[in-house]
Amino acid sequence: MSTLAKLTVVEASNLLQKGEVKAVDLVKDCLVNIKKNKDLNAFITVAEKEALAAAKASDKRRADKKELSNIDGIPYAIKDSFCTKNVLTTAGSKILDDFVPPYDAEVVAKLNKAGAIMLGKTILDQFGHGSSTENCHFGPAKNPYDVQRVPGGSSGGSAVAVAADLCIFAIGEDTGGSIRQPASFTNITGLKVTYGRVSRYGSIAYASSLDTVGPMTKTVADAAIILEHIAGVDAKDATSGKTKVDKYSQEILKANKDITIGLPKEMFAKGVEPEVKEVVLAAVEKLKKEGFNFKDISVPVLEHSLACYYIIAWAEASSNLARYDGIHYGHSSLKQNEKAHTLYEVYAKSRAAGFSTETKRRIMLGTYVLSAGYFDAYYKKALKVRTAIVNGFNKAFENVDVILAPVSPILPFKFGAKSDPLSMYLADILTTPINPAGVPSLALPAGFVKKDNIDLPVGMQIIGSQFSESKIMNLGYFWQSIDETHKIKPKL
Repeated sequence: MSTLAKLTVVEASNLLQKGEVKAVDLVKDCLVNIKKNKDLNAFITVAEKEALAAAKASDKRRADKKELSNIDGIPYAIKDSFCTKNVLTTAGSKILDDFVPPYDAEVVAKLNKAGAIMLGKTILDQFGHGSSTENCHFGPAKNPYDVQRVPGGSSGGSAVAVAADLCIFAIGEDTGGSIRQPASFTNITGLKVTYGRVSRYGSIAYASSLDTVGPMTKTVADAAIILEHIAGVDAKDATSGKTKVDKYSQEILKANKDITIGLPKEMFAKGVEPEVKEVVLAAVEKLKKEGFNFKDISVPVLEHSLACYYIIAWAEASSNLARYDGIHYGHSSLKQNEKAHTLYEVYAKSRAAGFSTETKRRIMLGTYVLSAGYFDAYYKKALKVRTAIVNGFNKAFENVDVILAPVSPILPFKFGAKSDPLSMYLADILTTPINPAGVPSLALPAGFVKKDNIDLPVGMQIIGSQFSESKIMNLGYFWQSIDETHKIKPKL
């Protein structure tokens, strides 16, 4: 494996600024690793020519002392749920198998403006509908710690790309754990931001009131740098937050042990595998020895959060997916020369072939909970529970500064192990409460558990109040200064 591809954002930035490496070398090394590890299936599209051209342009800027930022020349991967101008964008689906957007998503535009170099688009569960990347038209990504196991989802490809050093950093999207769960399963750092902290413009929607965009990196320090570049208000996104963007890379350096960390009993309860709980509690003990204060708390409404999340997510998904009609773009029965005598038949045939079983399931369930006679019983009630979840977290943060909990109740599981949809949904029980609440959560490597003679990663999450990314990354940065779990790489 290449040495340069193993670099963090901080390390790569320093070497570029000193002139000790060139952007072309970074990109070439990442491309070599992508090809060597093709079996991991991390990418749907690799933009090799575009990346090399961008790298040459970056090196010229730096030679002319006109570099755009501290990440100018650093290669990254991005989940294939973001529009990229002139580059195939599929959302992991057949229905978008030939969609090439005419514009960039805002997060892509900001990274381009900073000079970062997109290597390609990564595997995901179709439209974000899944927790394993098994629900993808282009096949599942594989966990580099054990290729018989899933890397998590839906941002599984981005997680694999970071963990296996196929890029320096990646961008993911989190609707109910889609950044944090794969980060946990692949031993990387993943940040689910406050709703509105990063623009969603150009992000292919799953559930619009829950979707967030964030960095997936090798360290907390890297996540802080990338967030500085992608956060901020965007006039093109009406939900974009106007709260000032902190200098996160500086704020995380100010070690603050004078905080109280809450341990919610509901997130350590029955259903969390004993080995997972043991690893996270060992991390708690390590932080206690460093002088941090902990407090046992309860957020009773959390027991209703999974049902609340899925009702809202399904409802919004059914609405968002109505635009895929097989006419404007993407897979179409007309293009396949299938006989369709009415407009309805064009829609039905195109969607039947273009959507996966899981996506169809979510459309049907979402349409059901929004239908006359069931709207009040399900969707309206879920919105009330959502308000209760927001209030529950607000109350908790009156007594503690941050909350610490496992990311996933289970270890990375083998392909096909969660073929029952309900068992797959239950795997999200510790991540889904965060999105309805709109608060940020940082997933961190906490340790490993030996299973079937293989060391499998376990992640913990640090949850904060709205727009408290600096606070949770401050604690995360300190954790990575005393614990080296995040430095343990897969044996490829």
